[in-house]
Amino acid sequence: MQDTRPFEHVTRDPWWRDAVVYQVYLRSFADGNGDGIGDFPGLRARLPYLAELGVDAVWVTPHYVSGGADGGYDVVDFTAVDPDYGTVEDVRGLVEDAHALGLRVLLDIVPNHTSDQHPWFQRALADPDSPEAARYHFRPANEDGGDEPPNNWQSMFGGPAWSRTPDGRWYLHLFTPQQPDLDWRNPEVVADFDRTLRFWFDLGVDGFRVDVAYGLFKDPAYRDNPGIYSPTLFGHGPEQAMTTNQPEVHDIWRRWRALCDSYAEPRMLVGEVSLADLSEVGRYARPDELHHAFQFRLLKSDWDAASFADTIAEALTAFDAVGAPAPWVLGNHDKARQVTRYGSVRRARAAALLMLALPGSAYLYAGEELGLPEADVPVASRRDPIFFRSGGKRAGRDGCRIPMPWEASRPNAGFSAATPWLPQPAGWPGHAVDRQESDPDSTFTLYQQALMARRLHPALGSGRASVTRHGDVVRVDLVARDGEPGPVTCWVNMGSAPVTVAARTLLLASSPGVPGPVDGRLTLAADTAVWVSR
Repeated sequence: MQDTRPFEHVTRDPWWRDAVVYQVYLRSFADGNGDGIGDFPGLRARLPYLAELGVDAVWVTPHYVSGGADGGYDVVDFTAVDPDYGTVEDVRGLVEDAHALGLRVLLDIVPNHTSDQHPWFQRALADPDSPEAARYHFRPANEDGGDEPPNNWQSMFGGPAWSRTPDGRWYLHLFTPQQPDLDWRNPEVVADFDRTLRFWFDLGVDGFRVDVAYGLFKDPAYRDNPGIYSPTLFGHGPEQAMTTNQPEVHDIWRRWRALCDSYAEPRMLVGEVSLADLSEVGRYARPDELHHAFQFRLLKSDWDAASFADTIAEALTAFDAVGAPAPWVLGNHDKARQVTRYGSVRRARAAALLMLALPGSAYLYAGEELGLPEADVPVASRRDPIFFRSGGKRAGRDGCRIPMPWEASRPNAGFSAATPWLPQPAGWPGHAVDRQESDPDSTFTLYQQALMARRLHPALGSGRASVTRHGDVVRVDLVARDGEPGPVTCWVNMGSAPVTVAARTLLLASSPGVPGPVDGRLTLAADTAVWVSR
């Protein structure tokens, strides 16, 4: 039987150091106006659900006016709301409602590029000598009239990172051709994003997730990369030395951090830093730079004890070296869902319990708390440019962006009265929130119990950790920074056979029906995690 004794409530300052942040892919979360597309009114109506779940903040993916080429990440206007999602006043209302429930609000900002429909790029196309043209990476037409790109740089979505304008010039896009990269050595670009940050901060927004935070600057001489981008790597490494991790990017994060700190209630920043070297990732979270820097190695690790243990230990070392909390993530809007990656709901639940025990912040992707699998989207319904630019060789991200199931008995599982923008699989109502909220053994209930324990127990989330591996078992020992109350151990059996582990009291188990310890020992089934006192 699990021990449900309450612990003294822990007040943590600053809040972001061990916050649990819930990521909402806005288009797929909740439809408030019945057009089949998620929006701000829908999200506002579901904020009590997030408070009930027990998270600390909500992060909303791009909501800006967009060209529609990459799910909102091709921005036309950084201080406006796409009409599909609502209005700026809807954002203000969201912030007010969230704050009333004790939740913070983070928005997504996309500083690496704009849409090709952005007024700057349109003027740059019309006039090569315009100030706007100097805000992008343009290269002259080939003198010999040939069609060879300026260098070997590749798009992360496949194919060359260069496209041509009607007058023969080349422009850089590390993503789709509809997403031209900005030149961050241009002071007008820097100043414009200062204004954008202040616009949303003044509205009450608590912070931003920063897209492609490692990639703003490129080699000024446009030299070839030593290698070719591969989507199978843990992150970008030396082979991408000319298009990622340029030293000047740290000056931007110091500038943005100073802007955040200028508010009476300081704002916060979490950067997408997809680099293979975790010590380099840690450098983005130094005290005067980003508050959090995502590392994605755990998200990209197979269900394997050595991979998990080594990644956790290396990440803790990298972030401890700069005095920063480690942010943990197992899923997001760009990666296939855990249930499918790991092969079962049971494994996904165990991985979640492990992540939520670790010191630092945890980022949850909407639907993880329901145990949603990756959906198989029919080719005719696919939207993701990755699928099309790779000729179908890469599945793309549509499968993890299927609209949320809220109520099993309603059309489209309660997401919308209209046909959803992406089709829901036939079994989606079986995962619905209303079915799981009242089920003591559901994945939702597991997350809710874990988040409550994390909020109340000082050793969870805000403590210190040491990680060891014992064959197929990962052990994480956690102690509160002040030493009280007693330590907690998270055991995870990633093997195929039961094991016996040391335990005095069972606090929480990832699978239902785990028996309590006997004589200081606990039998741990395969693909199961537990939190125990020692």
